[in-house]
Amino acid sequence: QVQLEESGGGLVQAGGSLRLSCAASGSITIINNRAWYRQAPGKERELVAFMNGGRTTYLDSVKGRFTMSRDDAKNTFSLQLSSLKPEDTAVYSCKANVYGYAYGSKDFWGQGTQVTVSS
Repeated sequence: QVQLEESGGGLVQAGGSLRLSCAASGSITIINNRAWYRQAPGKERELVAFMNGGRTTYLDSVKGRFTMSRDDAKNTFSLQLSSLKPEDTAVYSCKANVYGYAYGSKDFWGQGTQVTVSS
């Protein structure tokens, strides 16, 4: 159906930056919305950024530091992480709600990528 492949995680010092990317492939008619989630050890998964049409919303703790973007020509979307803090350490996962003629509208997830911020 649809595959989401993430890239860009890693280890960075506090104050540094990383860029995460999510590439969608497969039987895609349209991507309805896109999102980034994160889950830190021992914590519940939280929604970091959500893009629906021309509107993007962010988790309060990342506003002004993280920026979500998309490239429709390549079916990719990204999350720029700046001014990183140790509390941003988590596994980040992308999600897309995709419409395809064969399956209707369905959520697809990336495999997750580790972001570790050292103090």
